[in-house]
Amino acid sequence: MESRFKKAEFLKSSGKVSQCPESPLKEVAFIGRSNVGKSSLINALTNNQKLAKTSSKPGKTQHINHFVINDDWHLVDLPGYGYAKVPKNLKDSFKGMISNYLLNREQLQCVFVLLDSRHKLQKIDNVFIEWLGENGVPFCLVYTKLDKLKRHEKVANVKRIEDELLETWEFLPATFPTSAEKKEGLKELQDYIFDKCL
Repeated sequence: MESRFKKAEFLKSSGKVSQCPESPLKEVAFIGRSNVGKSSLINALTNNQKLAKTSSKPGKTQHINHFVINDDWHLVDLPGYGYAKVPKNLKDSFKGMISNYLLNREQLQCVFVLLDSRHKLQKIDNVFIEWLGENGVPFCLVYTKLDKLKRHEKVANVKRIEDELLETWEFLPATFPTSAEKKEGLKELQDYIFDKCL
């Protein structure tokens, strides 16, 4: 795909929302359960394999990481929620930091919630998505790791997750089935960010 990400650079890693860049630039954030493939997706989307740090160990991202895109806006990598092998006091601080960012960061335009397409909807994902809705935080859903599924499973698995969400939601936001490995769905996701969020 022809990338609209012409330039992507690491800007800052913040342990608190108050430490985030003081900038009027618009922001788009990515978040998901630990080990959902967030860093891999960010790297594939921006065509920079060294931008976000990937790890086989869940919970690698423990700060709010800001990347500046095209010198024009910020892509934000938020800590993963759930299952990270970190002490409980650290996990609680993550929750506070994430919610503080999502509720109070005026520059934030949209949150992209990553869901592993291989699995059924996890309770922690459902709770987080409901929290976003209750607090009026704009979000989209991104299904990851499509390359791990057989062709017939791709549609079936996504439909199963969406059917479960529709038990609570009247309608769903924009959704993007993707594979960082095979570059599937990245153009649609890229175009939505540039055309709808910025």
